[in-house]
Amino acid sequence: MTPTTPPSILVFDVNETLLDLTTLEPLFERVFGRGEVMREWFAQLILYSEAMTLSGLYTPFGQLGGGVLKMVAETSGVSLHDDDIAELKHRMQTMPALPDVIPGLERLRDAGFRLVTLTNSAPPPDPTAVSPLKNAGIDGFFEQMLTVHVVRRFKPAAEVYDRAAEKLGVDAGELCLVACHLWDTLGAQAAGYKGAFITRPGNAMLPVDEMLVPDIIASDMHDLADQIINQWAIDSHFKFNDKNYQVKTHT
Repeated sequence: MTPTTPPSILVFDVNETLLDLTTLEPLFERVFGRGEVMREWFAQLILYSEAMTLSGLYTPFGQLGGGVLKMVAETSGVSLHDDDIAELKHRMQTMPALPDVIPGLERLRDAGFRLVTLTNSAPPPDPTAVSPLKNAGIDGFFEQMLTVHVVRRFKPAAEVYDRAAEKLGVDAGELCLVACHLWDTLGAQAAGYKGAFITRPGNAMLPVDEMLVPDIIASDMHDLADQIINQWAIDSHFKFNDKNYQVKTHT
């Protein structure tokens, strides 16, 4: 595969890229008196997920999130109860899709791209539980829903992206990681993927030397779909739906 060959599979991050993280804010408003503490909690969650990985350790993302909430409460001098942890878990499992997500996914799917997800979150312990993507009504867009739980390392560890490519049976260069977190596109690009960065509120480029600039920088999913289709639209032999692949008829 040459470096100029467009990717055929788009690999989506989930939390905040597809699902609305701001729906966690009412919990933080109630517990801390300020909804914006959610951003501090999430930044600490990412920091400690990466620290665990660099230390060769692993705790599932949801459990780590609960622990970080307790840590933030302690440093803030706030009392936290078991019900608060349970509410965080419930809210993380039931975040809705952001308004631009379904229209963007529909356009990308209809343009012939294969769509998968790759998330730091572990699968629900109960195999009969409804997944966050299904709760959000968008699971049918995706061929596979991949998680770091298999390799027990968090993004942006190279093993996560390597394992995803292996699972999909393609070279890394055939994949494009779509995320609103620059650390995620950075890790994917370092592993050989292409990168597409969505600058959702609170996320921006980091202008430093050696930073890998994403192949696509988009303001939202509408802009992302415009750019990906204009640059990389493919005439796929297969089209994915919520049941199986169907061969397209070409004239």
